[in-house]
This record gives sequence, C-alpha cells and structure tokens, in this order.
Amino acid sequence: MLDHHQNKSGKFQWAFLLPKYWTTWFLLPFIFILAVLPWFIQWRIAKLLVNPAWKYLKRRKNITIRNIEVCFSDKSPEEIEKAGKDVFFNMLIGFFEALNAWYSPNWFNNRVSIKGLEHIEAVKDKGILLLSTHTTLLDAGGYISSLFFELDVVYRPQNNAFLDWLIYCSRKRVYKNQISKNDMRQLVRSLKDGRAVWYSPDQDFGLKQGVMAPFFGIYAATLTAHRRIMQMSNAVAIPLYFYRKGDIRNPHYHILIEPILNQFPSNDEVSDAIRVNNILENQIRIEPMQYMWVHRRFKTRPEGFTSIYLK
Repeated sequence: MLDHHQNKSGKFQWAFLLPKYWTTWFLLPFIFILAVLPWFIQWRIAKLLVNPAWKYLKRRKNITIRNIEVCFSDKSPEEIEKAGKDVFFNMLIGFFEALNAWYSPNWFNNRVSIKGLEHIEAVKDKGILLLSTHTTLLDAGGYISSLFFELDVVYRPQNNAFLDWLIYCSRKRVYKNQISKNDMRQLVRSLKDGRAVWYSPDQDFGLKQGVMAPFFGIYAATLTAHRRIMQMSNAVAIPLYFYRKGDIRNPHYHILIEPILNQFPSNDEVSDAIRVNNILENQIRIEPMQYMWVHRRFKTRPEGFTSIYLK
C-alpha cells in the first residue's frame, strides 16, 4: 500500500499556498533537478548519503538492524550492519527510481524483463488482487509493471496534503485508479470491474485487522482483509514481485508474476495468512535487502513475548 493523501479529484487547492506548505514549495526545484540527473550521478548521490542517513536516522537504523537480526540469524554483526546499509542505499536509490518513473520514464527502456505475464492474461471477467511487498523500488515497480498491463494501487494517506497532491499527479500516468486503504468500497468496485489492483499485506496493523502468522520464522500480525475483499468481489489473487539486478553500469529490472492462488481464500484465515506470508517471504529472499526493513514488521507480539524493538 503506497502513501498519499485522499485528494480524489486531483485538483489544485489554493490552501496549498499557505505558509505551512512553503518548505515543500522550496524543495520542489531541487526534486525536479534530481529527477533529470544522469543515472550514474543519482547512484553516486545515493551512495554518498548512506553513511549520513545511517548515522542520523537512528530509529530507522535500529529497526532495520533488529529486523535483519531476527530474520537472518545466521548473519554476523558485521554482515548485519552491511545488510542494513544496503537497505538504506536501496531506499535512497529507490527515491531516484521513483522520480525516473514519474518524470523520465524513457530511462527504463530496454531495462525491463517480465516473467509470468500469461497468468494475468489468462484471467477473464474477474478482478485480480496483486499480492506484493513493500519493496524499495516504490513507484518504479508500479511503472515497469504498467508497461505490460494496467493496474490500480492501494495507498496510505500522507499527512502533508500538498505533497500528497504532487504524488497523486505524478502517479496518474502510472495508475488508472489510486485507492485509499480506507476506501474498501472503491477497492471492491475496481475488482468487480475486472481491474488488477496492487495490494501489499505485509505491514503490522495489529490483530483487529489480522491474525498472528510466521514471517521469516517470527510470529507477526498479518492482514486478512484481502480475504473478505476477494469474497465480496469474486476476484482472484496473483503474487507479483519486482526487483533490480545489476550495478551502476547495467541496472536491470525484473517483474515476476506467479500463478493464481487456487482455493484462496479458504475457510481458515490463519492458514491463508501463513500461505501468503510464505509467498511474500520467498519473494523477498530473491533480493532481501530491497525490502523495506525500516518498518516495524514485528511490532505486535504474541501474549507473553517481549518486544523485539527498543522502546
């Protein structure tokens, strides 16, 4: 679920000129400059910013380290720190990749491969819930997918309404519909209309919206809302994953589409949660440090278990 504000009309509001948005206005020229920089400069800027981000974003650093420690317990402290810095780099370069997707999409020409498109093309007269993860590719993943098939996206609103509007306008060229995570009616409607909707059920929203199920061997609060959405819309579920391979000289983007999940949802929500977590975990293991380990995936703990994260 991506982030932005519930500005469904996408219209400019005069309130965006208020002083509270002036900082965002000030940053806009710099963002557009970053968007048109050559790739090798974007890459080097991301590399340059890793150590300062690692030093000053202490809370995110600690969350990332703890996530990697518990999910990859075979790693040494040195390997964990390197992996954590890789996550930070992928987050930073992911920002540039999103800018490229919005403002310089031709950059991706001849840099994209897809596997499994036939699974989407085989679905007739039904909506498709694309089960995916919060990858650091962000909107670049959505854009490269849109080169092969139309898709909508589910997002979480931002607090800054002006920034939200900017993101909304930037994403319009990628997604036909941008659906708030709180607007389940629109989500069901899109699926009933036979749309493919990108949905990432991999964050911890507590047990009011999910059940406990293992994720990398650790019990985690796992969303189950998509089961009801699929039942209401008669949609099918198809796993979707995108990732980057290569280096500064030759980055290449891969889209992996897996077969339709048969007999899903079942009558057992815990079994379904385990099944989805296994799928997402297998996806993440392809490029583990391109996942957003900066989130508190294990915030909710089973009764009697201590917190994984520092207070």
